[in-house]
Amino acid sequence: MYVSSSSLSWLLPRRSRSPGQTFRPCHSQVMEASMQWLAEISQVPLTASGTTIASMTQSVWLDSLVLPAYVAGLSAFALLLQSAVDLTKSAAKSSDRSEPELATARPSFFRRTLNEVGGATIFTFRVVQLVALLALLGISIAEFVLRTVTTESLPDPRIVQVVQIALYAYLSVLGLLEICGRKPVNSRAHAHISWILFLVWTAYLYRDVWPLATVDRVPVDTAEGPFLWAKLALLTVAGVVIPVTVPRKYTPEPLEPNPEQTESLISLLSYNFIAPVIWLAYRMPHLPFDMFPPLPDYDHLRNIVGRSFPILDPTLNKSRRPLAFKLIRVFWVELLHLAAMSITAVIGAFAAPISINNLLTYLEQGGQGATVKPWFWIALFFSGRVFKSVSDQWFMFMHTRVTVRIQAIVTELVFEHALRVRMKAETSETVEVPKSGESTVVVTPDSASQAGTEGDSGSGSESGEADTTASASHTATSSTATAVAPTSASIKGKGKAPSVAEASKKIAPEPPKSKGKNLVGRINNLVSSDLSSLENISMYIVFSTIESPFQITLCIIFLYQIMGWSALVGFAAMLLTLPVPGYITKHIQGTQREKMRRTDSRVQFVTEMMNVIRMVKLFGWEPRIASQIDEKREEELVAVRKNRMYGLANNLCNYFIPIIIMIATFFTYYASHTRDPQTVIMKGELTAAKVFSAMSVFDMLRMDLHATFFMIPQLVQANVALERISDFLYSTELIDEFTESEKNADAAEILAHSVPEELKDSIGIRHASFTWAADSPTVAVTPGGTRRRTFVLSIDDEVFFHSGKINLIIGPTGAGKTSLLMALLGEMHYIPQGPDSFVNLPRGGGVAYAAQESWVQSDTIKNNIIFGAPFDEVRYNKVLDQCALRRDLELFDAGDETEVGEKGLTLSGGQKARITLARAVYSSAEVLLLDDILAALDVHTSRHIVDKCLKGDILRGRTIVLVTHNVAMVSPVADFVVDMGSDGRILSQGSLSSALSRDSKLLKEIQEEQKELEKAEQEIDKVDDTEKVVDAKQIAGKLVVAEEVEEGHVGWKAIALYLGNVSKRPLVFWAIYASGYFMRHLILNTWYLGVWAAQYETHPASEVNVFHYLGVYTLLVIAGMIGAAFTVFYWVYGSMRAARIVHQKLVTSILGTTLRWLDKTPTARIIARCTEDIQTVDTRFARVTEMLVEMVAFLVLKMCAVVVFSPIFLFPAILVAVLGGIVGKIFMKAQLSVKREMSNAKAPVLGHFGAAISGITSIRAYGVQDAFKAEAYKRIDKYSRAAIIHVNLNRWVGIRVDLMGTIFSTCLAAYLTYVGHLSASNTGFSLAMATAFTSNILHAVRMFNEFEVSALVASLERIEQYLLIEQEPKPTPEGVPPAYWPASGKLEVDSLSARYSADGPKVLHEVSFEVGSGERVGIVGRTGSGKSSLTLALLRCILTDGNVRYDGLPTEKLNLDALRSNVTIIPQVPELLSGTLRQNLDPFSEHDDAVLNDALRSAGLFSVQDEHDQSRISLDSQIAGGGANLSVGQRQILALARAIVRRSKLLILDEATSAIDYETDTIIQTSLRTELGKDVTLLTVAHRLQTIMDSDKIMVLDAGRIVEFGKPSELLKNEKGMFRALVDESGDREKLYAMANAANK
Repeated sequence: MYVSSSSLSWLLPRRSRSPGQTFRPCHSQVMEASMQWLAEISQVPLTASGTTIASMTQSVWLDSLVLPAYVAGLSAFALLLQSAVDLTKSAAKSSDRSEPELATARPSFFRRTLNEVGGATIFTFRVVQLVALLALLGISIAEFVLRTVTTESLPDPRIVQVVQIALYAYLSVLGLLEICGRKPVNSRAHAHISWILFLVWTAYLYRDVWPLATVDRVPVDTAEGPFLWAKLALLTVAGVVIPVTVPRKYTPEPLEPNPEQTESLISLLSYNFIAPVIWLAYRMPHLPFDMFPPLPDYDHLRNIVGRSFPILDPTLNKSRRPLAFKLIRVFWVELLHLAAMSITAVIGAFAAPISINNLLTYLEQGGQGATVKPWFWIALFFSGRVFKSVSDQWFMFMHTRVTVRIQAIVTELVFEHALRVRMKAETSETVEVPKSGESTVVVTPDSASQAGTEGDSGSGSESGEADTTASASHTATSSTATAVAPTSASIKGKGKAPSVAEASKKIAPEPPKSKGKNLVGRINNLVSSDLSSLENISMYIVFSTIESPFQITLCIIFLYQIMGWSALVGFAAMLLTLPVPGYITKHIQGTQREKMRRTDSRVQFVTEMMNVIRMVKLFGWEPRIASQIDEKREEELVAVRKNRMYGLANNLCNYFIPIIIMIATFFTYYASHTRDPQTVIMKGELTAAKVFSAMSVFDMLRMDLHATFFMIPQLVQANVALERISDFLYSTELIDEFTESEKNADAAEILAHSVPEELKDSIGIRHASFTWAADSPTVAVTPGGTRRRTFVLSIDDEVFFHSGKINLIIGPTGAGKTSLLMALLGEMHYIPQGPDSFVNLPRGGGVAYAAQESWVQSDTIKNNIIFGAPFDEVRYNKVLDQCALRRDLELFDAGDETEVGEKGLTLSGGQKARITLARAVYSSAEVLLLDDILAALDVHTSRHIVDKCLKGDILRGRTIVLVTHNVAMVSPVADFVVDMGSDGRILSQGSLSSALSRDSKLLKEIQEEQKELEKAEQEIDKVDDTEKVVDAKQIAGKLVVAEEVEEGHVGWKAIALYLGNVSKRPLVFWAIYASGYFMRHLILNTWYLGVWAAQYETHPASEVNVFHYLGVYTLLVIAGMIGAAFTVFYWVYGSMRAARIVHQKLVTSILGTTLRWLDKTPTARIIARCTEDIQTVDTRFARVTEMLVEMVAFLVLKMCAVVVFSPIFLFPAILVAVLGGIVGKIFMKAQLSVKREMSNAKAPVLGHFGAAISGITSIRAYGVQDAFKAEAYKRIDKYSRAAIIHVNLNRWVGIRVDLMGTIFSTCLAAYLTYVGHLSASNTGFSLAMATAFTSNILHAVRMFNEFEVSALVASLERIEQYLLIEQEPKPTPEGVPPAYWPASGKLEVDSLSARYSADGPKVLHEVSFEVGSGERVGIVGRTGSGKSSLTLALLRCILTDGNVRYDGLPTEKLNLDALRSNVTIIPQVPELLSGTLRQNLDPFSEHDDAVLNDALRSAGLFSVQDEHDQSRISLDSQIAGGGANLSVGQRQILALARAIVRRSKLLILDEATSAIDYETDTIIQTSLRTELGKDVTLLTVAHRLQTIMDSDKIMVLDAGRIVEFGKPSELLKNEKGMFRALVDESGDREKLYAMANAANK
């Protein structure tokens, strides 16, 4: 604290002065006097002088030994009060017990006592404490009896003895209670004893130890003799040692405790509880996850959710307060804890400058006039550093724990909110809509949230109201019934019901705020990239609001003490320069947002490409896609570079501003002490004590500002991340179940219009419309006026399905059959059409749903079917039989324990469809919604499902609503039929005959289908329509390759991947870069200050040229700045180059790999490499490398500076560095294992997210959200368990390295004080360098660890592994075909064999055939015959032998992209990209719209949609990712159009007619026959004989061999042939013969 000169004048020596002269003490005298004053004050109770303050101590009752007795009185009162409260509670509990407790065998008293105390160890410690108390009581009684004089300064010292006897007697009673008492009394007694004894111990230190550190004081209680030191020893044991070493009792829950919950205080503060894990990891190659300590109960997600979700969950708390404020509200206790630790750390930090100042003052004056011995300042230096280290590490311990909790709850919050989001078909961009006329809002944006929109700033807490908490109004067992009030006009009878457009305007009055995005990719980004930005948010908040202002204030006060008011000038200089970093920060924020936007764009593009990578490879698009990804990457790197440049400017501010402050302070210090402006007389002397104590404080100020400026961009990044998370929580559209009814102006009438009582159990809709989004209009236009596609399901009257019966929903492709199911499930937005509108689906008996696009989890087949329901073996076996799964399971070694892999990659389409159906059938749900379950099945399997399953006993009496195109097959079992029209309206409902009488097109289709059914024998694939060849047996059902977990330290090859690509000449780059940092950190400026200060020891003040030294010092600082700017600038460009090359290599490697590797590797894992790992390379790894190089240069220079002046400390310095390295190595061994496991624990969390989001409709339909939340809890807890051990390891190494450095600095200080003979300036310089050296050893160890860990797990090693995956042949100049090629579609195959892997069995055997240009060839064969393998072999997607010539050129010599880009394959379920239809047909903009429209017309699109239909598909229509907003038939048509645009001479069609209606099928077949060029060769993998009977040739495959090949008519002449047998067994033999003969003509 600062004491004014006048108040100190009575302490200072009188100097002769003229009578009128005002006395002005110099500031060194002020500092010395202030310390003397502190010494005087500290001795007030110890003296009996006649001063006023000292006279107060003459009262016995104010003696320092009596004060603990007052605390004991308060302790007794508190214990009695707590006991009374406990008795009241126990009495209330006993009165509530209605039944007597059963008698049980009671343990012995001793056993019960041990249990109550917490075990034998704690019991032993408390017994020792009691013995010490009794000994203290005995000594006090002995002193009283023997009349030993305890103090001579009091008039009646025996009163103090009596008080002490009473105190120790009270504590002895508490000692008995802490051993024999029941809980919680025993714990309270122990706490009270420990605190009171600590106070007594402190009093004795104050009385008898502190005087030993002074020159003229003596201990107060020396008269006690040996009793004094006995009491001090006992108090030390009982009041200090035992409280900090006794283990703590664990009581909360019946879980295995984490060691941190049971260890002693000293073990907790030294993090010794983690040591067993560290040594275990050191002895093992890799520490497995099972050996990690258990998760503490207070970190279990269920406990964190309980305290945080009422504040954070947007459905429970409607407040739109910023998410940051809500997080502060959740963690306010932890933040207060952090604030307290930061304050104590700052206080501890000031021990060093205070100690250095007083030590150097002592050396300058040779000890003259000193009142405190130098060993005290050395001890203060040591204890202050230790205190600061403990505070810092505990701060980080709490901060990292908060970080883990924030990651856990935000992850779960995003996941649970995703379970409420409306899964509309999102498209890649939105279009601004004019506000005039009839224009309405845009279709399907990803914005309008039903939990509140951004425009509602005037409501809720934003308008001053308190946060409100709403409970969920829907439960799993309630009806999904929705009834929304109509407009006021219709209520009052003054108008008709609102139109759909009016209603949609009413529901969603605001335009969308954000562009639509891929939801899964967006969520993955939120819980990976954005969440990582929140890692240090608690530290940033506390530092910026508490620690930084507090430390700056103390720095200014200290500087004012030694430099006078010139320190205030320095402070003013700091304030004047602050707008500069503020200006830079503004630009950093803008560039950060731009960088995130461009990163999102790249991530979204990469995610989509990886999801359709099979299509990319089959089409030969790899070079072009790689080029597009590189363009996105370059845009991102431009933003990264700009962001880093602003970061460079920020760092220069951090370097320069403290120097400006220092120069301004020193300059004004001299100016203020200059009497005559023209002369330099009477200047203040710059002593070594002032220079180096000021330097240490300036260094603290510099580091504080450095941390502040470093945190500014981090805070900006965290703020952007919070905005993005908040935008997801509040601006994504939710399903109507979670819609805020308060948003509706007619909320008061809502409840009045519920489902009529008599219809509560019915399934149906009355007078309602449905859209896929709350803001979907009936008509939407682009700025150019082109219509965009939208869809409205309209129920103008009502539709009710029959309970306990089979109900069919039929209609053409795109009519809205699936939409009707989604409307019942509440997935579509409900718009009422009248006062009696409602939609109802009773959920009391359960609902099951089977989606058309089958959804399976990455689990076993058995678990996919059971889906969390109780296992009933009889029922389960029946389901397997009825769903035709028995034979499929026999194909797998592991049977139903086979893991299906991500997205069911080990299963065929038909198998996934039947597992999805089996899940619904096995469930106990009374209502089953089945969406086109027969679409992916062949006729035979479909017939089995209809006969055995739909007619089976398990489904009997259950309500089934079935969407189907197979009307003729299913109609015999149907009780009720709903016929949908192409405009989203119901054409008819009732019996099938009623529907047929109103729909002539439907009648025609059924007649055709009936004929198809009669020819069921034409089906070649008797078991399944989709061939899935698995070349190797799956061991124990495992197929997915486990996540890579490396052991040991990271290989330099992975690090060299980055470091070697920073320049074309990396060695030259690193030499220049390292030299730049050595220049930057040259210690000339600090040394020069010492030289300047030393001038005052050898020269009079008048001879010291102040401005010369100040000028040279300023030049040295500017040179350091230039070096700093150069190194950062140089590094930015080097790191950008490396990041670009690493990304290019990764993308090239993934796009160039084999299909087999893609099948084995989950897509999520590939995406993680291209997104999260690449982001780490861009930011974290680059930053850590930069900091490591800087830290090494810094440490080498500081150590050299120490050794130059104190050569004897060369070996201790090396020893400290070596010990730091050893500790770091031990630490790193454990850290690498933990970091790897932590990274691998993160992937299942993201995988669970992806699986849940892709099946969200099924999850909501089954009502199993809670089960998925429970699984998320489990996976997040696993991640938290690894994350906590990871952060605790950092604390373990931190406290130890800090202690080593502190011991080194303290020994150096003692040596320089008592042994060395250096000047004060050189001593100060050495101490400053030693302090900097030891302070940064830990940073160096941590930086090296961070460098290795970040290179290993988060980025380079995993990326490098993906550069070594199996590759397809790379393009060569020799493989480029001539420009004219291919001129025809001629195909010659000679002895073609193929296998899926080098060691796998052959799937094709010596296949030879020839196809002329323009010929149409049908390929038939049973499942496993090799049809799909043949198509893949022709495209060289699998390993092949033999010769294939395409238009005369051997394909094995062609580049793969050239071959595949000239062959087009149309798979069963084509893959489409998000974007416009134009982008899907022509992704590289090579054709004009006329060509594209001709292709659409040729493919038959225009013939299945009305030209004037507002929802018709055009080139500007937005296509969702994967074509999610199109039916399967529409996708097939678009795929055919894409093939026509490509104009390939060879077209391969994997027929998918079973998935589309017969009209669309007919159109596609007609297009194939008429629209393709005469020179286009067509290979059709057929599933129906009728499709290929008019082919030019037919190829029959069996077991990978061609058994027949020729014209259909010729094959039919072979009476023993397989093809002839198939046709003869057909139900329509004559027609097939006729088709074959017609084709022959």
